[in-house]
Amino acid sequence: MQNNTFSTLFVGQNLIKLKEVDSTNNFLKKMVSNSEPLAEGTVIMADNQFAGRGQQNSVWQAQPGKNISASIYLKPFFLPLEKQFFLNMAVSLAVSEALAQFLPDGISVKWPNDIYFGSKKLGGILIENTLTGSSIKSSIVGIGLNINQEEFAEDIKESATSVIQILQKNTPITEILEQIVIFTEKYYLVLKAGRYDSLHDEYLQRLYNYNIAATYKQSGTVFEGTIKGVTDNGRLLVQTEQELVSFNFKEIEFTHTK
Repeated sequence: MQNNTFSTLFVGQNLIKLKEVDSTNNFLKKMVSNSEPLAEGTVIMADNQFAGRGQQNSVWQAQPGKNISASIYLKPFFLPLEKQFFLNMAVSLAVSEALAQFLPDGISVKWPNDIYFGSKKLGGILIENTLTGSSIKSSIVGIGLNINQEEFAEDIKESATSVIQILQKNTPITEILEQIVIFTEKYYLVLKAGRYDSLHDEYLQRLYNYNIAATYKQSGTVFEGTIKGVTDNGRLLVQTEQELVSFNFKEIEFTHTK
């Protein structure tokens, strides 16, 4: 179903709503693999996503009809491979800014792409790129956010939160999705203009634990460190007592802020 009510140039101008799907990212990948051309900015949104995925193949748990489970189709062929993490920065900022229209101060991006409010997880982003030669042919941006879900499974209820838990009232999902679409287009165009320094600086301003001494875990060993930045290719820079160390995805685990 098409919906042209968003005040955007292209992101969300083709909106496809589904009642149920295993994963909006998977659904969009199947659409892309078909011979029919797909408009850049196409958004897939599902009421129920029963096999949603997070980073490192973790399962995204969400109650049907209460949260945002969506994917956006982009074609950032202009983005050098060594700078592909900047798409992650752009989308993380877009989601953060969209939520900031509804929530009080306290939204941050936990590296590499979890969305936090205070010390609890509000949602996450999963970007899957298709490469051709030395460029990015297409990107599928999956976004999962806890909106009107009041209760969570026992194993995550202490670490997860939702918009309704923060505001103590329901918020229309379509209103938040509209802001996500608007800000995604804004930051995507900043990315397309090559304003990498601007994106990098804003990402650091939103970065969870940035310049705060905290404890982390690597290969079972707990150590103290302070996040000092993120490299162009997405590595996390942490200052330990001995040196400045860079970590790739899955190489470091957050424990708690001091």
